[in-house]
Amino acid sequence: MRNLILFAFTFCLFTSYGQDLQKDIQNIEQKVIKWRRHFHQNPELSNREFETAKTIAKHLKSLGLDVQENIAKTGVVAILHGKNKGKVVALRADIDGLPVVERNDLAFKSTKKTTFLGKEVGVMHACGHDTHIAILMGVAEILSKNKDKIKGTIKFIFQPAEEGAPAGEEGGAELMVKENVLKNPDVDAIFGLHISSVTPVGHIGYRKGGIMAAAQSFKIKVKGKQSHGSRPWAGIDPILVSAKIIDGLQTIVSREAELTKEAAVITVGKIDAGVRSNIIPESAEMIGTIRTLDYDMQKLINNRMKEMVPAIAKAYKAEASIEIAKGYPITFNNHKLVDKMLPTIQSIAGINNVHDINAVTGAEDFSFFAKEVPGFYFFLGGKTLGNNNPYPHHTPDFYIDESGMLLGVKVMTQLALDFLNK
Repeated sequence: MRNLILFAFTFCLFTSYGQDLQKDIQNIEQKVIKWRRHFHQNPELSNREFETAKTIAKHLKSLGLDVQENIAKTGVVAILHGKNKGKVVALRADIDGLPVVERNDLAFKSTKKTTFLGKEVGVMHACGHDTHIAILMGVAEILSKNKDKIKGTIKFIFQPAEEGAPAGEEGGAELMVKENVLKNPDVDAIFGLHISSVTPVGHIGYRKGGIMAAAQSFKIKVKGKQSHGSRPWAGIDPILVSAKIIDGLQTIVSREAELTKEAAVITVGKIDAGVRSNIIPESAEMIGTIRTLDYDMQKLINNRMKEMVPAIAKAYKAEASIEIAKGYPITFNNHKLVDKMLPTIQSIAGINNVHDINAVTGAEDFSFFAKEVPGFYFFLGGKTLGNNNPYPHHTPDFYIDESGMLLGVKVMTQLALDFLNK
């Protein structure tokens, strides 16, 4: 019975919006692929997406949209006014690449080089943001040709620096919110997607509530006493103390956090200490990340880390301090918005291809938008069917099957229309 209802719903969508819309969607695929390959071959790092932004803005202006540039440094926002007045919906794509040397043999692989943290690095769209740009450019073109079918206003947000602004700079969704990108006109709801190298093409993953974790970075400084490596009793070893601190932090997750409620992760990603094999150094420094899907658990973990770090150091006659950054909020899908719009996604992708998934401990700064207005964020399949060993995101071999992008165009187009019109 449910499948019959969805079939009827899909039929009504197609007949109400017309065959012209469906034809426009089918005809856009090759353009989307071409755009994606251009961006993949020409990636730029966070807050440095100058040429990327120019290409996006040029396309949006050609569609007759009201285009705003240099939003949150390199962001682009375009506004499409429908035939009739109504609500305002926002569609978002992130546009930055990563400092990764591409190892694929694609004809359009990136060979770009730049400087990051004082070192020469490769640049690669190793997280699929190139596909996000191309998909939203396609959606903008389709909807601009069908203004007569739109009751309300659509904001297309092309956001820089999702991977994080360079040190000492602001950026990303947080800065866009500060610059009132969700205002004038005021946005009623926002939708975003992320292509996934581990989700099969044709499939979509979603979750009510927290779908991606809050992310915080931390820095721990340990002060010991330098001595010769042959005489450890003459000094206080900050490397040993660092090891004890790392071990202690893991007990917060394994023994204090209520993991049946939500997942939590504490990871130390870097330790910097010492200069020679035979010198116990005076100090050590660690940096890492905290991932949480519940704000009460986040508070518990933050408080316990601040208590535990200096206490462990003191037990070994050392001193230690910890700084924890505010970081990204939880990417939260509004329950009512999901209930309202899930039938649209199911009607386009097929009910058996839309899956309620577990939360992801990765983070997304779409979360800053979703804190301000109701948001719905989902994962789009980009894994070739039958590929049992896909490469993960943020790696040199990351790969996306381009045949999955058209579904993203269809879903984002229909979400905008249905939110405004139904």
